[in-house]
Amino acid sequence: MPEVPAPLVLVSNRGPVTFADDGTFRRGTGGLVTALIGLATHREIAWIASAMTDGDLAMADRHGGRPFPVTTAEGHQYLVKLVASDPDAYDHFYNIIANPMLWFIQHYLWDLSNAPDIRRHETEAFEFGYNVVNEDLARAALAEVQDTDHPIVMVHDYHLYTLPGLIRRARPDVFLHHFVHIPWSQSDSWRVLPSFIREEIYRGILSNDIIGFHTWSYRRNFLQCCEDLLGLDVDHDGGVVRVDDREVWVRHYPLPIDPDAIVAVAARPRVAEFEAELLRRRREHLILRVDRADLSKNILRGFSAFDVFLEQHPEFREKITFIAQLMPSRTDVPEYAEYLERIEAVVAIVNHRHGSPDWMPIQLKLRDDLEEAVAAYKHYDVLMVNAMFDGMNLVAKEGPMVNERNGVSILSENTGAHEELGEHALSVNPFDIQELADSIHAALTMPQAERANRLAGLQANIRSRHPGQWIDEQLADIERKRAGASRP
Repeated sequence: MPEVPAPLVLVSNRGPVTFADDGTFRRGTGGLVTALIGLATHREIAWIASAMTDGDLAMADRHGGRPFPVTTAEGHQYLVKLVASDPDAYDHFYNIIANPMLWFIQHYLWDLSNAPDIRRHETEAFEFGYNVVNEDLARAALAEVQDTDHPIVMVHDYHLYTLPGLIRRARPDVFLHHFVHIPWSQSDSWRVLPSFIREEIYRGILSNDIIGFHTWSYRRNFLQCCEDLLGLDVDHDGGVVRVDDREVWVRHYPLPIDPDAIVAVAARPRVAEFEAELLRRRREHLILRVDRADLSKNILRGFSAFDVFLEQHPEFREKITFIAQLMPSRTDVPEYAEYLERIEAVVAIVNHRHGSPDWMPIQLKLRDDLEEAVAAYKHYDVLMVNAMFDGMNLVAKEGPMVNERNGVSILSENTGAHEELGEHALSVNPFDIQELADSIHAALTMPQAERANRLAGLQANIRSRHPGQWIDEQLADIERKRAGASRP
C-alpha cells in the first residue's frame, strides 16, 4: 500500500457514529459511512463531521471541540471530531440546499414545469446555510492540519462542495481529494441553479487536486459540465481539468463491499431468528427490495410493476410475496414525507386489488434493521433494484453474497452498480413498468441452471474487489500526483 504521511483528515457531513443522550453510540447509516469505515480501519485518520443529534452536541462540548477516540465493535479505533453549526444555518444547509436542491439535481428528480422556484429564500439558504456549514467544517479541518506540512484532506460528497475552496485559499499546500458518492448529472440539469451558486459550487469542487466518482459515466458527465458550464480546458481522455494554473485529476473508483463482513452478519443468531419467522410465513416465491424511502429509489414504479405482473400472471396469486423493507428518510423535507404517504397508499391499493383474507401480496416494513434485511437476502427469489438513478447501490452487492436460493437480480441500468454487475443481472429501464413486470416473470420462470450461473457470476464479480483496493487506488493516485505525475 502506498505510504501517505499523517495526518489523513476525512471530512463529511455524516459521521461514523451517532451519539445518544447517555453517551452511547451506534454506527452511522448509509453507503458513505460504510465506505469510510473501511478507510478508517485501513489508516490512522481524524474524521471530522457535523454534530447531528443532541448526543453529538454533548460529546462535542465534552471534548471542547477536539477530536476524541471511538472504538468500533470490531475493535478498530479512530479519532472523531464533531462540529456544531448554528441550528438555523444547518437546517438551511441540509433541508433547502443539500436536500432537496443538490440531491434532486444530481438524481434528475425535479419536475421542472412545477419546481423548483428559486427566490431570495433559496439564495439566502445557500449563503447563510450551505456556506456557513461548509465554513464550520473547513475551519475544523484547518485546525487539524495547522502544524503539519503538506497534509492530506479527503472531502466527501455533495454536502461539502464549497469547503475545498476555503481550505485552498487558507492553505495552498494542503492536498485535497474529494469523492462524490452520488451521480453527477449532465450539464443542463445544473442550469436550474442561479449562475452565481453554480459557479461557486464548481469553483469549490475544482479547488481539489483529485475528484473521484463511482463510475465512468459520472466522470464523463463532470468533465463535460466543466467544459459546457465554465468553458474550461478539459482533457476527456486523460480525465484532467485545467483551472487557473492547476490540473485537477478526475477519476472513477467503483465502491466494493466487504463480502466477508456481510457473510459474517448472515451468521448472527438474530438473523436466524428473523429467518425462522420469514420461512414460517413464506409462500412459494419471494421478491425483495431493501431501500431508503427516497424518491430516487423508484419505489412506486416497482410496486406498479408488481401490480401489472399479478394482473397479467394470475397463476402466481397467493404463491408470491413482495417484501419491501424501507427506511424512512429525510422526513423533514416535505417532498419525502409526501413520498412516504404515497408509498403506503400504493401498497394499500395493490393489496386490496389482489389480496385475499389469508394473503397480503406486499409486506411493507418501514424500519432500518440490517439483520432483518440480511435474513431476507438469504431467501429471495428476486432482488429488485430499480432506482431511477443511484450513485452505486450497495444492496445490489450485499444481497447476492448471502443468497441461498439462486436469487435473480433485477437491476436498473441507471445504478452505478450496473457498470459492474449488469452482465449477470436482468437489466431494466427503471421508467418502463411493463419491462419491469416482464422481468419479474422472467426471473421467476428462469431455469435453475441459469439462475445459478447468474448468481455465481454476481458473486465472483463482487468478490473481485475489496474495500481495501478502493482505498489503495485513491491513495496511490494521491501519491502519484504529489510526486508530480502529469496524468492519472
